[in-house]
Amino acid sequence: MLKLKRYFSLVMLACVGLSIAVWNTPAAAWKRGAVQTILLPAGVPMAEGLTVGPDGNVYVSTFDPTGAYGPHAQVLEFDPQGHLLQQHVIQGSSSATLGVAFRPGTDTLMVIDFGRGTVMTVDPKTGNAADCVIGPGPNAGLNAMTFDRSGNIYVSGSFTGAIYTNSNPNSICGSAKTWFSSTDLLGPSNGIPPFGANGVEFNKAQTAMFVANTAMDWIVKIEVSGGQPGNAAVFTNSINGCDGIAVDDNDNLWVAANQADEMVVVDPTGKVIAKLGDFDGVRNGETNGLLFPASPAFSKDGQWLFVTNLELDLTKIGLPQAVDSQWAAQIQRHSIAKLRAKIPPVE
Repeated sequence: MLKLKRYFSLVMLACVGLSIAVWNTPAAAWKRGAVQTILLPAGVPMAEGLTVGPDGNVYVSTFDPTGAYGPHAQVLEFDPQGHLLQQHVIQGSSSATLGVAFRPGTDTLMVIDFGRGTVMTVDPKTGNAADCVIGPGPNAGLNAMTFDRSGNIYVSGSFTGAIYTNSNPNSICGSAKTWFSSTDLLGPSNGIPPFGANGVEFNKAQTAMFVANTAMDWIVKIEVSGGQPGNAAVFTNSINGCDGIAVDDNDNLWVAANQADEMVVVDPTGKVIAKLGDFDGVRNGETNGLLFPASPAFSKDGQWLFVTNLELDLTKIGLPQAVDSQWAAQIQRHSIAKLRAKIPPVE
């Protein structure tokens, strides 16, 4: 009997040792990495749209759907280290702007005016602006944009479940026309946050367009041939509040999960290969890490990823509480984030 008890004791010790070894084994692809916080100036509303310019600087636009900070949005320019270089009111805009991007091969900054349902050209050095792509109006919920190799613009409509483009292919500006529409795939349905079509990007060959449906937590893939949309279907599911998208040189999708406070990296087959960044609380009214991340963009050298912390309390705009609403309500000074654009190996 004594020998049997000793045998069982040795087995239990071995099992405990094995459990500790398994528990301590690192899952390298889920080593989330450090997140640096870049603070916006005091008194500036939350930022949603973000892009990296041809000069390597970071450009953001502000989103203030209630107009609490004034009637117009702002555009801000930071150097790659996070130092503020420029800050201007966008003349003639509403208080709520979203996606920003430079038209490829130019220094023309384009800004989506969510509140008026148009796309503007904006001089980030002065704030001077002009309407460029006119329509389809505020009820469309214009959100994010991308460009093809010819410089044609594509803008997502979160409330209409559509992708819009410029009706005049010979000019950067003109009236908006519908390029693709599907309320089943790109509509907001009854999800939270209630935005359908959001982040939008082509793969490198421009044979496919990927569109985030924030409300439904999925990415939609639209086949593209000759600049025209083809078959469309859900590409991958369960990215919690999938928002903005950035595509790397290997056609991996870097997706902001705004309700999980993380960046989710998905390979070209739809498989998650990394989760980066995390939320680390609010201290002194400032976000530590990621809080409602929205719009990602790679640095000019590809070594870093910048992403806006939207920090949006949904209850402030009349919507039901989300898991991060009470944290967002504590924010006194808004921010963007910076993290290494590196996919750790799977061990």
